Amino acid sequence: MFRQLQSRIGTIWCRLAHDSFTWPIHGRYECRLCGRRYPAFVDEPRANLAQRGALKPALPILLAVVLTSFVHPANAEDAIKGFAVAEPEMALERYIAGGESAPWPISSIEIHAALPGINKTGQLLAIRRLATIGENRYEVLQLSGDRTVKDQVIVRYLHAEERAMEIPPAAIAISPANYKFAYQGVVDDGERKAYVFRITPRRKREGLIKGELWLDQRTGVPVRRSGRLVKSPSVFIRRIAITQENDLREGIVESRLTRISVDTRLVGRAQLVIQERPLVSADAARFATWGDGGGQQ
Repeated sequence: MFRQLQSRIGTIWCRLAHDSFTWPIHGRYECRLCGRRYPAFVDEPRANLAQRGALKPALPILLAVVLTSFVHPANAEDAIKGFAVAEPEMALERYIAGGESAPWPISSIEIHAALPGINKTGQLLAIRRLATIGENRYEVLQLSGDRTVKDQVIVRYLHAEERAMEIPPAAIAISPANYKFAYQGVVDDGERKAYVFRITPRRKREGLIKGELWLDQRTGVPVRRSGRLVKSPSVFIRRIAITQENDLREGIVESRLTRISVDTRLVGRAQLVIQERPLVSADAARFATWGDGGGQQ
C-alpha cells in the first residue's frame, strides 16, 4: 500500500513539476527527468505545460500537505491539534500576564441570601469602599429579611470576604504556580466566544477551587470561574460551590455576578447571589438615594 501511495505521489509530482519529455516512441512519451511514461494519444504532458507553470509556486505546500496527511497521519493529527490549541494558549498567556484585575475603589454590592431548608431569605444593599489594601468599608443602604439569614449568612459572608483579603493574592491566584490547566474547548453564549480550561489546584489549600475557567477569546479576560473549594474553611461546612461571571465591555469588567452554595452541618444549605458593579463618587451619591436606610458595618 505504501509503495502504491509513493508511486501515485511521484506521478502527481512529475505531471505538475517536470516539463521535459521525449518525442513519442512506440506510442508513449517519457519524462527525461524521472523516466515515467505516459500514453501518447492522451497528449497530457505537453497539453498542460501552462497549467503546471501556474501551479509551481504552490508545489512545496501541496507536497507537504500530501506527505503529512497520507504518509505520516499521526504527525498530521498532531499538527492540526497544535494549531487548534495555539490560540487558546495565547489567551491563557494574556490572562496570566495581566493577572487578576484590581479591586474597584468604590462599588455597589447587592446580596440575596436564602436558607431553603427553613424557607427564609434576606437582602443587603450597600456601597463598598476600599479604604486600604485588605480592608473594606460598607455603607449599608438596606438590610432586610429574616434575622437568621442576615446574621448567619450575609454577615458571615462579609466577614469571610474580609478574611480572604488578608490572604496574599499570589497564594490564591489562578496561576501556573497554584493550578494545572487543561484546555477543554470553545463555548459560545450568544454574545461572545470563550476558551474553557479545566483548573486543578496543585495543592489542597484554602481559597483554591477545582473547576473551570472561561477566558474571553479576544482579550483573555476571565468571563466565568466555577468550581468547588478544595479545602473547607470550617468544620461546620461540608462543601462550598462557587460560580462567578463577569460582564465585559471592551475587555473591561463592568459588573460581576457570583453564586455561592454552602452545605453546612447546622442549618443545611445556604445560598447567596451577589451582584457587584463599580461606581465613581457621583454614582455612589446617586446610588445611596435608592436605599431605605444607612449605616456602617
